[in-house]
Amino acid sequence: MTDTRRRFAISCLRFLDVVLVVASFGLTTVLIVQAQNTISLAKFLSMRTKVSNFLIFLLILLVYHAIFRTFGLYRSRRLSTRSAELGDILKATTLASGYLVGVGWVFSVRMLNPPFVLLFWAITTTMIFLSRISLRTVLARARVHGRNLRYLLILGTNRRAIDFARRIMASPEHGYRLVGFVDNEWPGLEEFRSSGFNLVSDYEGLAEFLRRNVVDEAVIYLPFASFYRHWSEVASLCAHHGIIVRVNFDTFGLHNARWFAEEFGGSHSLATYTGAGEGWPLAAKRVLDVVLSATILILLLPILVTVAIMIKLSSPGPILFRQDRVGLNKRRFRIYKFRTMVVDAEKMMPELESRNEVSGPVFKIKNDPRITPVGRFLRRTSIDELPQLLNVLRGEMSLVGPRPLPLRDYEGFSEDWQRRRFSVKPGITCLWQVNGRSEISFDQWMLLDLQYLDEWSLWLDLKILARTVPAVVRGSGAA
Repeated sequence: MTDTRRRFAISCLRFLDVVLVVASFGLTTVLIVQAQNTISLAKFLSMRTKVSNFLIFLLILLVYHAIFRTFGLYRSRRLSTRSAELGDILKATTLASGYLVGVGWVFSVRMLNPPFVLLFWAITTTMIFLSRISLRTVLARARVHGRNLRYLLILGTNRRAIDFARRIMASPEHGYRLVGFVDNEWPGLEEFRSSGFNLVSDYEGLAEFLRRNVVDEAVIYLPFASFYRHWSEVASLCAHHGIIVRVNFDTFGLHNARWFAEEFGGSHSLATYTGAGEGWPLAAKRVLDVVLSATILILLLPILVTVAIMIKLSSPGPILFRQDRVGLNKRRFRIYKFRTMVVDAEKMMPELESRNEVSGPVFKIKNDPRITPVGRFLRRTSIDELPQLLNVLRGEMSLVGPRPLPLRDYEGFSEDWQRRRFSVKPGITCLWQVNGRSEISFDQWMLLDLQYLDEWSLWLDLKILARTVPAVVRGSGAA
């Protein structure tokens, strides 16, 4: 597909989305009017539309379009899955619906009430997704029959390059045709020749090959350290020909990283994120942290005061336990908890080291003699954790995230891969909290933390929060 045809197709897709949003708005309006039964549909449709309402609706369409574009609904989706596209559509329509609620509040539009917005969100999401599924089906059939193809050249003949080529060839609906491989002579070339793929050029002859053959995209599968010169030359040569260059970042050995192109210090750079990354989802996570933490503290204030009195009357010492913990990217902060142990409990730890019941550097004893009777109840119900909501409000912690560890435990880490858990803010609850807590081994705990990082989303946070309540009620794994 030429650039002109591609731009025309994207313009048509944008126009289709506008039509679908307008149609969804109209359908939602009809359904809401009929459900309320306060005015006949004919009379409602005969009502005059104010100029101000028309301008507000036009603004809504413009914002919807901008949000759809921000979430990549108009970029090429050849290699993305249906679930990934549905995820982007859900994010876009959800954010747009939130904007719609804001418009209704700012401009006092009574029509944009929660039932209307919820139904409009459901209809819009369904229509947009069905349109993309239909488009995928049409394009897939066209590509299988030799239309809308992209001709692909692979630089490198190692095992990863061969595996990639086989995956591409196994999915003709993506519309890629393999031109061949480019590489110089090396010991592994014999294994490549037995794979059945064609070596069409070496690096010295690549320029001439590109001049005489159709190539839309090139993928680099070369080790960066030993083939930097080829990387540079190939990228520059392809740029001269207007060919898209893709780089397989597994050659860097960063298998869990997500890569982004961004401007930094006045120049363009590639950045890797192995944590939650940046952007509006993290901003929304922070808003969720502040709102929920403040709400819980206000609602549970009587309980907090009662617990404080119980601690003070049951044993000598302060009400709150303060301890330095390791936070985001090894930042140290002071955590707050209700005191559950006797005074100077930390000084007694060396005497109890031999009784540690948990593998790894952490220290846990089920029947810890340092715990007070009130403290045992607070730990079993996790009420001792509630003061950490203050750490959340201060921005040192989040509601959901890997548990913050004491300095002693951090010093006992023996593997660097475990330290990736510190690339996000620590939290009050996480996958470890809802999967048994002290009943699982240290290595399983670390793997659950890394799983949280790799799979993070706002939806995952909400699911963990929902699972935390029954886990606390059951007291599973509490120590």
